[in-house]
Amino acid sequence: MEVHTTQCCILMGCLCLFYPWSQVCEWREPEELAALLDLELRENGEPQHQLLQRIRDVAKYSVKTNHPRFFNQLFAGVDYHALTGRFLTEALNTSQYTYEVAPVFVLMEDEVLSKLRSLVGWAEGDGIFCPGGTMSNMYAMNVARYRAFPEVKLKGMWSLPRLAVFTSQQSHYSVMKAAAFQGIGTENVFKVKVDDRGCMIPEDLGETIELAKSQGAVPFFVHATSGTTVQGAFDPLEPIADICDRQGLWMHVDVTDSVTWNPHKMMLTGLQCSAILLKDTTHLLKHCHSADAKYLFQQDKFYDTSLDTGDKSIQCGRKVDCLKLWLMWKAVGSKGLEERVDRAFTHTRYLVEEMKRREGFELIGKPLFVNVCFWFIPPSLRGKENSPDYNDRLSKVAPVIKERMMKQGTMMLGYQPQGGRVNFFRMIVISPQLSHQDMTFCLNEIERLGSDL
Repeated sequence: MEVHTTQCCILMGCLCLFYPWSQVCEWREPEELAALLDLELRENGEPQHQLLQRIRDVAKYSVKTNHPRFFNQLFAGVDYHALTGRFLTEALNTSQYTYEVAPVFVLMEDEVLSKLRSLVGWAEGDGIFCPGGTMSNMYAMNVARYRAFPEVKLKGMWSLPRLAVFTSQQSHYSVMKAAAFQGIGTENVFKVKVDDRGCMIPEDLGETIELAKSQGAVPFFVHATSGTTVQGAFDPLEPIADICDRQGLWMHVDVTDSVTWNPHKMMLTGLQCSAILLKDTTHLLKHCHSADAKYLFQQDKFYDTSLDTGDKSIQCGRKVDCLKLWLMWKAVGSKGLEERVDRAFTHTRYLVEEMKRREGFELIGKPLFVNVCFWFIPPSLRGKENSPDYNDRLSKVAPVIKERMMKQGTMMLGYQPQGGRVNFFRMIVISPQLSHQDMTFCLNEIERLGSDL
């Protein structure tokens, strides 16, 4: 009976997550929050009512990323079909490495990956779900290096020349992490110039490749981006692909070689859900990463051992990430997913038009995606763009407004400097719970919080 009571307690606590919270967050300073949560682990357990209160506190003081006014990250909102898949995944608690322990999910992952590849335009290929887009990008770089220099798996970096990676100035920082992690070195990541919209300039890519060669480096990998983190820019894939074809380089993102797809972002599957998709049909993923563990991947099993996909991964235990996406897709269909994307763009256009009608909002170019980047110019700075301290004063506006909105819990959106631009806001418009009223509230709130700056 005690076990059932505990289960009910935990379930009731989870329901706290779906309470219609009025605030996005309830900010507390770290010392105060630690005291409120009573984080210390002790010798003896606690009674049921205390555990329930712990769960309520965790929910209360966590950021409500499913709140319609959470614009802070590239993920937001909640899909309840996907959430059901997440609950079921945790309850079943299996590892996605062999058919014998995960028969349903081995077949399901294969079907979902096949569907994703078909949307990219590939009738066949390979792929695997990964713990986040950073890991998917690392897989791409590692497989590209293995294809160019297969001896690296056995002999290591000692067998290789100096390698060169190419990516745009606005690409995700995971490219740098991958180069460091794999021993290539961050100094060997060549940053390609971008235009005002944040898109890679193909002509500069060609020049940068030749520059790397002149320095004795061997180019092998080009990382293009479809939807950069800050501006939501799309690199021109076709001319980049032409350069890669001429140079014999692996291109990541484009339909040439591999793609990272993150359904936990705009598709709303919930964290985490990322796939690396490959056009390759020669089993590069497995050849590159396999270690042939005899206790898992026996070749004399009573079923088709090609279903044991775990040796394609750099992990051993691998969480099931396909169920939430599969269940959501089953529920709403491709048409429903398309309508969500269309709705996000509709909200984005509405937000942009509202900004244009208001004094004090200055857009950083026309959005190419659902990333809306802008400055809020408070009354004290309007008309003073030529003042020597203008940029210094403007750079302080976004951080102050961000602090105020978080401490009052009204909403969340991010800010950052970029290139020669001082701090500006980045608002991500993807939540299916959004309405035009939320867009209007956001602009009104920025004006309220920043009017005295």
